[in-house]
Amino acid sequence: MRTRPLLPPELREPRIHPRGPRPRRPAWILVPYHRMTDEQWTILSIYLPMPARGRPCDLRARMDAIFRVAVTEGAWRELPADYGKWRTVARYFQRLTNEGLWERLLVALAASAPGSVLRGMEGWICRAARRAIRIRGVGLIALARRLDLLRALPGPPFMVADPDLSQIIMRLPLARRFRRWQRDKNATLEFLRGLKSLHSLAGGRRSIPRLVRETWL
Repeated sequence: MRTRPLLPPELREPRIHPRGPRPRRPAWILVPYHRMTDEQWTILSIYLPMPARGRPCDLRARMDAIFRVAVTEGAWRELPADYGKWRTVARYFQRLTNEGLWERLLVALAASAPGSVLRGMEGWICRAARRAIRIRGVGLIALARRLDLLRALPGPPFMVADPDLSQIIMRLPLARRFRRWQRDKNATLEFLRGLKSLHSLAGGRRSIPRLVRETWL
């Protein structure tokens, strides 16, 4: 087998890659958005924690910035400059999340009547709660499911973990079924296959494609 001789580095032609790094797609606004009205801010401010001591800030502007990022699937650094510094907004969002703001808002949203001010902000609140799941974990997922606010889930329910289903599986009479293994093997195998499917549903998908996250509700 003949091989092509290698040329010294100074005589080699530069290799041209036809495909360079893909440019990052700008984040789309997935929910109709505008800055909060006075009425919306009055209602929302009831649920905000007391501001910490320190330099005063415009809380309304920061909440506008949080919702502006929340209605997209983009990163915090993609926040438009006229909404403020994205690092400051991201830190404030993390603080609000750790203080349980989104749980309070979801409970209030579920209890509010159709056509109320909070219901008009449902898309913003649910989208922000999706981001808070990354910090709060499955507890926030379980709350959204119990309140039937599926818009707050990061994807379709069959792709997202179900903590309540996990508890139901743990309470199944597995020991009784396995004691009957010798008497009815086929039925036990069918039971195990169904149990495996339930475990898959309870655990959810490891990752949800971005396009699915964007188009979910």
